[in-house]
Amino acid sequence: MSMKWWTGNLYKRSAAVMIAASVLMTSGCALLPDEPEEEVLPSIAPPQISKKPEYEVTTATLETKVQVIGKMISQQEETLYFTLDGMRLKELNIKAGDQVKAGQTIGVLDVELMQKDLRNQKLAFRREETAMKEALQMKDEMDPIEFEEKSIAFEEKKQALSDLEEQISRSVLTAPFSGTVVTLNVQKGDLIKAYDPIAVIADTSLLIPAAKLTKDEQAKIAVGMPVVVDINNSGQFKGTVKALPVTNPDPNGGGGGGQEPARERPEDFMVVAVKDLPKSINRGTPLSINIITKRKENVVVIPPSTLRTIGARTYVQVVDADGKREVDVEVGQQTATQVEIIKGLTPGQKVVGK
Repeated sequence: MSMKWWTGNLYKRSAAVMIAASVLMTSGCALLPDEPEEEVLPSIAPPQISKKPEYEVTTATLETKVQVIGKMISQQEETLYFTLDGMRLKELNIKAGDQVKAGQTIGVLDVELMQKDLRNQKLAFRREETAMKEALQMKDEMDPIEFEEKSIAFEEKKQALSDLEEQISRSVLTAPFSGTVVTLNVQKGDLIKAYDPIAVIADTSLLIPAAKLTKDEQAKIAVGMPVVVDINNSGQFKGTVKALPVTNPDPNGGGGGGQEPARERPEDFMVVAVKDLPKSINRGTPLSINIITKRKENVVVIPPSTLRTIGARTYVQVVDADGKREVDVEVGQQTATQVEIIKGLTPGQKVVGK
């Protein structure tokens, strides 16, 4: 019996020792620091070499254009002005937008002092006429030189009287033709300077697209060239160059020192003939005009970015099943987006861009 008791106790002790050891090992592991997790490095992709663009050799209609900005003007319009200087505008019989008829009075200057002077000169001239008649009756008795001097003095006074009458006549401004007052620059009572613009009259039934040109632009353009007119909010219209500007021999356009200043005239513009313009378009409407100076159909073309040059050599890189190769080319007409190839390429080939 004692042996059984001893064996049982031994078994219990062994189990307790094993449990204690297990707890100790577990506690010991908990006291150790955590091992760091292994860092996952991102995969690095090798750099890709960018592929240059490739373009197909095609055919197209090639146009070289000159673009200018213009406006609608009347084929018949005129700037009106007085040629007398330093006078007040006594009468103004128009306002902007009025319809006027040819010969209608536009305005009248105050020339009352000149008219008074004219009356006095006419009275004095009557006395001169009487004296001249007496001299003619006594011509045979007078010294020839004395008679000639009297004749000259009489003619001078007669001419002065005529000049004054002509000056007074220039105080009235009339419409040169029937039309519309499109611009009015003065009002009643203004002090008027000679040749300063008073008003612009235009026949608004004769509107036409027009533009001013630089010397370089005019050198490229000829009458009869096709054009495309782009009018704001109205569309595009085809036409032809009708007339080029008249060259002004005075680069300063006059002005100053009593001379006529520069003014816009239809002759200062390039005008184009266009059919079926909308009636709603007004004088002064802005527009752009593309003049086609060169035109070729069915030409071989490539983009400008594919053309290469080294010294006097012009070539392209052609790509095909065998890879890339250099091909010398002969270039013709060029635009901003296309280059004509006269020799060296055929449609369907592919060329490499830069």
